[in-house]
Amino acid sequence: MIEKRDILFTPANEMRTLHIYLPDDYGMSGERYPVMYFFDGHNLFSNEDATYGKSWGLKDFLDQWGKKLIIVGVTCSMTNRLVEYCPYHFTKGFLGEIRGTGDATIRWMLDELKPVIDRDYRTIPFRECTAIGGSSMGGLMSLYAVIRYNTWFSKAACLSSTTGPCMEDFRRDIAEAEISPDTRVYLSWGTEEGGGSKMYPRKDTNDTMAARNGELAARLNEKGARTRIYGQPGGRHCEADWEKQVPMFMKARLLSGCAVNQPSPFGEGGLPKARRMRSSFA
Repeated sequence: MIEKRDILFTPANEMRTLHIYLPDDYGMSGERYPVMYFFDGHNLFSNEDATYGKSWGLKDFLDQWGKKLIIVGVTCSMTNRLVEYCPYHFTKGFLGEIRGTGDATIRWMLDELKPVIDRDYRTIPFRECTAIGGSSMGGLMSLYAVIRYNTWFSKAACLSSTTGPCMEDFRRDIAEAEISPDTRVYLSWGTEEGGGSKMYPRKDTNDTMAARNGELAARLNEKGARTRIYGQPGGRHCEADWEKQVPMFMKARLLSGCAVNQPSPFGEGGLPKARRMRSSFA
């Protein structure tokens, strides 16, 4: 089932809608669940809510999959998305100059949003059971979060991430980060999205996007994380093609070891202990 509720996004002093997925038996089970946070939450579940009339169909997948977790999708700004979803200062690239406030967005998620979710819902609050995901600028933010805030986020699904303007920033951050060995990161791109769009044309090729994702994966692996990269044949920069990847990243053992009285949504294991876990992708 889907719940919608509003919350104050204090960095902009604006109300934002949360789109929250709960297992259908949530009201009767008494169980606790892993949580995955998503950017652009309005695009996750319903075509009626989606910006361009097409969602990821995430509810349909979770309903039939049968493995249980909570999804928290945060609606983006309709006027300032690029700034709020940019954790760096872009000075080059097809988007032009952006002085991002993305770090403040992540801090809000950790300092204000997550405590509300953990208070009001039966979550497993540990980092081992907390993941983050998104596409495009949301993919960029998810990658940033799992690197810079690895103490809180242990897993990330990063689809078609806008990494071109900030590869130097990521090289620095990965080199400086302390990344736990249970960290898992899914990185993807589509073979037909390298040319940008009519609104934001760019000269990237699929080879360039593959090289960027491959480099990021290699650097993360060197730090002890486990990664999975996927170049989607014919994939475009749109919800319809990201929907096709839902089974891939959801089944990639992103949250293994997070069950309470049930099989883990992403693998085998019990309530997370203080020790660190290391499990490869399935």
